[in-house]
Amino acid sequence: MRPHEIFASMSPEQSEAFFARLAEESPLMFAQSVQAAAIAMKSRPQYLLKQPMAKRAAAVRRALARVAATSLAEEVLAVYFLECRKPLLTEWLDTLGLSHEEGVLAENSPSCPDSATLEKAVAEYRSAEDDPDRLLLLRAFAAQSAINWPQLETLIDA
Repeated sequence: MRPHEIFASMSPEQSEAFFARLAEESPLMFAQSVQAAAIAMKSRPQYLLKQPMAKRAAAVRRALARVAATSLAEEVLAVYFLECRKPLLTEWLDTLGLSHEEGVLAENSPSCPDSATLEKAVAEYRSAEDDPDRLLLLRAFAAQSAINWPQLETLIDA
């Protein structure tokens, strides 16, 4: 699944919660997302900013769900987990045993762990179903351009 497909698959409720949290904890990234949505809608950003959060979230989600917005969608997901959901991200990276500093990977393009390690890490991470963003994080991690782990995508979809 590519980054734009992640946004395309979000429910209205999930995208509203996602963008509300992004707006609160990373207002600059949210503003950039609103700008992209306004450009896609051929309207002014001020118009979108005056709309209720549900309408803003829907517009931004639609804009980020476009193939042309893949790089921005990837950036929005990265910022969301680095700035808004860092404990969840660091838990995943620690479960994998990947070297990182505050959620930022030490390597640009880490190699995929062996099958057994990856399968165990995904199962362990998913077993704590205390947060709906766990699956979103797995999808976002697998969708990064620096991560080429086809087996991870298979495990997520299983």
